[in-house]
Amino acid sequence: MSELKIGLSPHRVGGVERVTGAQEYLADIVFADALYAKLVTIPCGRGRIIDVDKRAALAVPGVRLVMTAADLPQPVARYGPQFQDRPVLAVGETKFHGEPVAAVAADTKDAAEEAARLVEVEYEELPGVYSVEQALAPGAPLVREPELRPGDELANSNVLTLRHFGWGDVEAAAAEAELLIEESYSFPMITHFAIEPHAFAAAPDDDGIVIWSTIQHPYLLQRLMAKLLDMPLSKVRVYAPDPGGGFGGKQNIKYEPLVALMALQAGRPVRLVLTLDESFQASRRVSAEISVRSGFDRQGHVLFQDIHSDYMLGAYADIAERVVAKSQYTAAGPYKVPNVRIVARSILSNTTPACAFRGFGTPQINWAVEGNMDAGARALGIDRAEMRLRNLATRGEEVVPGDTPADGLWPQTVRAAMDAIGWDTPLPEGRGRGIAVGIKSSATTGLSYATVRLLVDGSVLVLAGTSDMGQGARTIFAQIAATEMGTPVDQVSVIMGDTAVVPYDQQTSASRSTVFMGNAIMRACRDIQAQVRAMAARLESVPESQIVVDRGSVSLPDRDVPLVDIVAAGLGKLGGELIGNGVFRKDVQPEHPLGGSPAFYEFNCTAVELSVDEETGHITIHRHVIAGDTGRSLNPAQVAGQDEGAAIMGLGHTLMEHMLLDEGGRIRNLGAIDYRIPTSMDLPLQMQSVAIENEDGPGPYGSKGVSEGGLLSVQSAVGSAVADATGVVIRQLPLTPERVWRSIRDARQARSS
Repeated sequence: MSELKIGLSPHRVGGVERVTGAQEYLADIVFADALYAKLVTIPCGRGRIIDVDKRAALAVPGVRLVMTAADLPQPVARYGPQFQDRPVLAVGETKFHGEPVAAVAADTKDAAEEAARLVEVEYEELPGVYSVEQALAPGAPLVREPELRPGDELANSNVLTLRHFGWGDVEAAAAEAELLIEESYSFPMITHFAIEPHAFAAAPDDDGIVIWSTIQHPYLLQRLMAKLLDMPLSKVRVYAPDPGGGFGGKQNIKYEPLVALMALQAGRPVRLVLTLDESFQASRRVSAEISVRSGFDRQGHVLFQDIHSDYMLGAYADIAERVVAKSQYTAAGPYKVPNVRIVARSILSNTTPACAFRGFGTPQINWAVEGNMDAGARALGIDRAEMRLRNLATRGEEVVPGDTPADGLWPQTVRAAMDAIGWDTPLPEGRGRGIAVGIKSSATTGLSYATVRLLVDGSVLVLAGTSDMGQGARTIFAQIAATEMGTPVDQVSVIMGDTAVVPYDQQTSASRSTVFMGNAIMRACRDIQAQVRAMAARLESVPESQIVVDRGSVSLPDRDVPLVDIVAAGLGKLGGELIGNGVFRKDVQPEHPLGGSPAFYEFNCTAVELSVDEETGHITIHRHVIAGDTGRSLNPAQVAGQDEGAAIMGLGHTLMEHMLLDEGGRIRNLGAIDYRIPTSMDLPLQMQSVAIENEDGPGPYGSKGVSEGGLLSVQSAVGSAVADATGVVIRQLPLTPERVWRSIRDARQARSS
């Protein structure tokens, strides 16, 4: 048996190119004879379009096309991953600040930008809804026209969907509870801020079209574009170069339909690269207002959770309604709660469409539920970590009755975090500690195909439809193939990003890459191993039943031979290759509220130690521990990197990040100057990632997904520690210095009076 390549941390595949700038991102690709596109917008959240005058723009030298909704086939096509609600260009009125009214294509970027400025849009600013309160107010302007919601009983409201989950009898449990906690929490709008902005290109291709996109789901884009353009799938080719960060913001279709229609009309390639400001207007995290009523017995056991959530989606649904449904389904957390009632509303607003974002709605609900757990612990005089341990499910115990049970030893993870942070040790003066736990459901359905080609010299090609946007999928896939084929990792090439070359993969999301595509690659390798077994039987004139092929080694009755030696002998002088195919499939369960049960859970425990400058409200994170249930860490360095990256992103959401709107729905803090994200000056003074490995996951070698866990409960742990340090509980994010300072001041005034 050859050396196992998993559990090690080889150099990251493509890592040198990423850090040296040699990697070619979509915006770096040179297209011959390409036109440059620029969007035309109006400066308000909601505005009625009266007229669009293109004459001055068309007079700019080099301008080839100015497209408005009137230039498109009528009615204007609409698209979306869940609801086909978003028009290619604004129809009648804009629904959010930054929605394009028109688009310009020119020979040069400068000409396109000049022409876009010269497009004269006559418009009337209209009242819009920019908060949950405004959206739900009686007589509020409707974001989506009722005629676009036929047969929908909620069509005359801004509530897109109303979800109910739960079990047991909440009211009966409330009557028996010895402690009731009822509080409200808020989580603001946040942008993804991937370093690479959104970019798109398209070119006519005989009787089809080729599309380039920074999208995470190239095959989903292919399917949606084929439907929109009324083309067979075989005529829509999608190139998806490795994106420079996605975090969910690049999961789904954005401006690809517009760019494709412009390319088809112009008869030339068209490229559109958004600025950072425009990327802010393209996607964001779902904001939320959440109320939680919790009941406890005197020993701190949770008797019920009664959760009411209002998630503000934005102008179009994108995938955000799914975010609400999936996060709310497990809203009661990783606990054994006998009675649960969850009511969740997905609310439309005249704001940037929300979409998937790392954590997929879980940080919002975690902020509220974990806040109530802390409040219960304080009221009962129970240690906050002990409170979690008393209620936490462990392997085989259900968190949602009848669904996937806890798939790890979660209390073990909490204790590891407690040990790492020194939970039971004395606190330095002026500091506080906080701890919180969270789970996120992984993919509920999935389909991944992989092809592995073992070449005559023992090198390997892996063809996979997964996107590597920084999570290190290329490296993991290379490690799996190297282990199974007995080949050095640096002799494995992983090919991605072209729907005409790589086999189908449903999508890259929900931390599924290692489990879903990893299993497909392993099965493709084992398809080759079966061929090698037959080849060895022929070469050695022994029955196949007497031959074992495993991890790059062929065990014959009298000796062990490297797999590559058998392949070279079997292929002979003609050379060639062995081709293996693998599939990993998790089918839809029509009766399930989410269409399927979770394949696994990401479980995380975050613990922090911090201090608060009560005169300024500034928070210093002295120690930050991320403990995650990984099943098995196939690449420990990448696991730690994912944990730390997610945690730092969570600190941004907790301490500083929020999108600010004015009364007209305009985003006031577009771009890197006015929108704060963590820098090296904001990092914890000490950060530690702890991986709990029990080889109990459904992925290769017992692995689970890990890319989101470190983010799930950062805000809850930090909020708990702030309360521990100051005695002040804050239930609105972010915990900016001003908010913390005002909260401390108000608490002092209340005590003194």
